[in-house]
Amino acid sequence: MKKIIVLLLASILILSACGTKTDNGNAGAGEGAAETSKITIWAWDPNFNIKAMNLAKDAYAAKNPDLTVEIIENAQNDIVQKLNTGLSSGTTKGLPNIVLIEDYRAQSFLQAYPDAFYPLTDVIKASEFADYKIGPTSVDGKNYGLPFDSGVTGLYVRTDYLEQAGYSIEDMQDITWDQYIEIGKAVKEKTGKDWISLDPNDMGILRVMAQSAGSWYLKPDGKSADLEGNVALKEAFETYKKMMDANIVRIHADWSQYVANYNSGDVASVPTGNWFTPSITAAADQSGKWAVAPLPKLTNNEKSVHASNLGGSSWYVLNVPGKEKAAEFLGATFGSDVDLYQKLVTEVGAIGTYKPAAAGEAYKAANEFFGGQKIVEDFAKWTAEIPNVNYGMHTYAIEDIIVVEMQNFLNGKSIDQVLADAQKQADAQIK
Repeated sequence: MKKIIVLLLASILILSACGTKTDNGNAGAGEGAAETSKITIWAWDPNFNIKAMNLAKDAYAAKNPDLTVEIIENAQNDIVQKLNTGLSSGTTKGLPNIVLIEDYRAQSFLQAYPDAFYPLTDVIKASEFADYKIGPTSVDGKNYGLPFDSGVTGLYVRTDYLEQAGYSIEDMQDITWDQYIEIGKAVKEKTGKDWISLDPNDMGILRVMAQSAGSWYLKPDGKSADLEGNVALKEAFETYKKMMDANIVRIHADWSQYVANYNSGDVASVPTGNWFTPSITAAADQSGKWAVAPLPKLTNNEKSVHASNLGGSSWYVLNVPGKEKAAEFLGATFGSDVDLYQKLVTEVGAIGTYKPAAAGEAYKAANEFFGGQKIVEDFAKWTAEIPNVNYGMHTYAIEDIIVVEMQNFLNGKSIDQVLADAQKQADAQIK
């Protein structure tokens, strides 16, 4: 009997030891290690987003050398596909700790997968970022995205062509889109140069015009289409047609053609996001011949202002092991590092939406390519004036409809019928 008792006690001790070893192994070497030693980040564009994240990585490593940060480049469409595939399957295996998501797409992920993202409300101070970026990155009062680059728009214009037509950069301040078109007609007549380059399959210019008046393709709920009866969108359509009818538009089919139209000197102005600056300055022979004016506003809409947005993205933390460390990393870099934002301007050409950064020296520097204009300071000022809208879940789905209806409008279909038909199609598609 004594031998049996001894054997039983020995067995219990062995089982207890094995159990303890297994628990410690799973927690310490598994999730616990992931929490403290390595995070993975997905982003696109090696010369912009990836480069910016590498600067953040270096800044963090200077104070926190024990964290390994792996940055993996993926095309934006591949990121969208991989996120949807992984999150819809219910598994997060293979997904990163941090991912970059375009602001126009953010709500479709946050609302479709409400438990997949880690809230950053306690990591960042939302009030320290541009107001218009908080809406797309939040749900029910919780901040899930750390706002990154500003898509603030401006009007890039060739001052030498303006002068040939009898205008100066001073004449481009506080103008409407109708005035913009009239100046473009004069430039075309005097110089033979087109005034703007547009892609018929990209309605970004409509988004810019609509947001300048605090309007969007969707209602404030971000789910219901807002096309029929949308006065800002109606005027945007009409303004687009005025440009086409004025014969001041050069058509492009892709990004390379778009950039080439300006670098070749064939087109004289471009109302677009500040991220276009590197493309403009790529033509070194045009240094001193460009300036940036405030965005024109809608002619007949009192709500429209000289500021809007095109593009832009934000960083998100997935609700996977390592989320706390990932959030800490973002908070210490893009969430608070003013010096990092100065490097983003000087080394990447990226203007952030972190308000305290605007007081830095890089934001106040004169740009000789633009005749000594402090363009970053101007863009930062306009960023603070951008109306806040809810991009919602269906921006691109609705824009596919609008692309087709725009051609119908240009071919003679009435604007009210165009918007009514677009509304019906959108309602049927996004139920």
